Amino acid sequence: MPRTSRVVLPGYPHHIVQRGHNRQVVFANDEDYLYYLGNLKEWKKELGCKIYAFCLMTNHIHLIVDPGGNVKNLALLMKRISGRQTRHVNKLEGRRGTLWEGRYRSSPINRDEYLLVCCRYVELNPVRAGIVEVPEEYKWSSYRYKVGKEKLNWLDLDPCYKRLGETGKECEERYRDWVKGSIPVGEWELIRKAVQRGQLTGSNRFAEEVSEKIGRRIEFRGQGRPKKNKK
Repeated sequence: MPRTSRVVLPGYPHHIVQRGHNRQVVFANDEDYLYYLGNLKEWKKELGCKIYAFCLMTNHIHLIVDPGGNVKNLALLMKRISGRQTRHVNKLEGRRGTLWEGRYRSSPINRDEYLLVCCRYVELNPVRAGIVEVPEEYKWSSYRYKVGKEKLNWLDLDPCYKRLGETGKECEERYRDWVKGSIPVGEWELIRKAVQRGQLTGSNRFAEEVSEKIGRRIEFRGQGRPKKNKK
């Protein structure tokens, strides 16, 4: 099946997923995780990207990235950090070849409707995987920094997060309560399918707006806002 062209929008957050080749281990120890984050910090500053959320799992990564005004910066960011990680791991293991799947997956996000939702999805990944019981126990995601457990001076706080409170402390507390609250039925599936298919994470109206901006029709398969959990 031919691959569809990737939709990248200037000034919009994008959900990025990249997996190890054949789901092989990418991060074997703390040094591997720290090396990746160090390169993410360096290149997001170099390219003017914003990182709103991240989660590094053993064999894949999730990022929420805003490429800024130049859409090429998203691909450049992923090329730089992925390439460096490959060389790092190959050198340590005395091997050659690729570390990652051939192509990362991405999904532009409707900021107002889904940015916080996608950040929650990313940061709850270790909980869904059964690695930890609560997200603050996992040290390789952005969650700990957003709830004030640790400081990370290069992580960008998105506008939706900032609107949660009038002070940084209020934002931390309300974000923690929101992440740990009930999750609407279908929310995780909606986000997962959007990034797997390379579609937009948003409503039909968002798809229409994007189609007008880029001058071509965006394939969209019936996504809408997830239904509220009645529990």
